[in-house]
Amino acid sequence: MIKIVYISLGFISLVVGVVGIVLPVLPTTPFLLLTLYAFSRSSKKFHQWFVQTKIYHKYLKTFVEQKAMTRKQKWKLMIFVDVILLISFLLVDSLAMKLVIVSIDIIKYIYFFTKIKTIA
Repeated sequence: MIKIVYISLGFISLVVGVVGIVLPVLPTTPFLLLTLYAFSRSSKKFHQWFVQTKIYHKYLKTFVEQKAMTRKQKWKLMIFVDVILLISFLLVDSLAMKLVIVSIDIIKYIYFFTKIKTIA
């Protein structure tokens, strides 16, 4: 059952990631990373297929192998997450939850600027 959920999640996130390639407002990388994760947890066959695609090589290979992203990829991903966190921040009433959301955002920026290399 869990395998089916991961495979489904992998294909759904792959479709959203591919849509993100043509729609600049939708980031590609996080959805393709989710695809990679879901396939690695569910199906060796789908995982091997995905890592051989042009999409993987263009959008994920450098990140997976070198833990590096282009400046454009970083900013698109960070802005997308900021929007999601902002929506969450505006929808919750609890001060404690708002502090958690702000903390997550700060940690995200620290991680992106210290752990993920920027490449050309």
